[in-house]
Amino acid sequence: MAGAVELSVDGAPATLDDLTHVALVNYGAYTSFRMEQGGVRGLDLHLARLEAEAVELFGEPVGETRLRGLIRTAVGEREDCWLRVSLFSPEIGPRTPGWIGRPKVMIAASPPPSPLADSVRLQLQTYVREAPHLKHVATFGLIRARRAAQAAGFDDALFVDAEGYVSEGSLWNIGFLSGDEVIWPQAPMLAGVAQALVHQGLGGSGLTGRTGAVHAGELAHFDGAFLCNSATPACAVASIGDHAFATSAETIDRPRAAWASNPPQPI
Repeated sequence: MAGAVELSVDGAPATLDDLTHVALVNYGAYTSFRMEQGGVRGLDLHLARLEAEAVELFGEPVGETRLRGLIRTAVGEREDCWLRVSLFSPEIGPRTPGWIGRPKVMIAASPPPSPLADSVRLQLQTYVREAPHLKHVATFGLIRARRAAQAAGFDDALFVDAEGYVSEGSLWNIGFLSGDEVIWPQAPMLAGVAQALVHQGLGGSGLTGRTGAVHAGELAHFDGAFLCNSATPACAVASIGDHAFATSAETIDRPRAAWASNPPQPI
């Protein structure tokens, strides 16, 4: 994230103790999104993600009303910014994992990042994230995978399991195009908010969508592919491994329009 970052914890400036714990204990979860004109696309989905993560990892929810209030405090007078809302507890560490309670909420507010790219070349890597249904803070494997892909001359990494079935990418979900249909991989993975927003808006773009198993050996069956996350509503996939796609800009405009059809929700 470029530009100044302001960090708050439970509505107050982050303290040295807060930052020390977060730096030394890699246990928690988060969600991140852009606020534009005072609203957030898919805010209800982001809040639901945080509440589910809080219960699973800490044993208690934060509460939607409290989350909204903390986000409003972190935003201040801004109309357009990037927010990362993280959950952690100073009571939990390698020697003290058993604490149960409401987690602290750390919010990072910064200028919005640019989209990942206009087009990407992906390297297939055999990898499955730990607890893949969670957007957790254990990002070592993701950064290492992306770094390895770029060192090999690709832009990013696309994960497959030991049998070759596609799941997700390092920082994003992937959708495959077959005619007027979008196929989302069916595999252990994070259900992305951007993915959900694209899926919700497909009908207005003349597309349909479904989930299904996608094998790396069957890429020639698809007309194209795109990736999506909260900073990148739709980005064309130029190739996966040695298989190239001829995905036109007009084709990518359709899932991008599907995402945009979801209006920002007030905080």
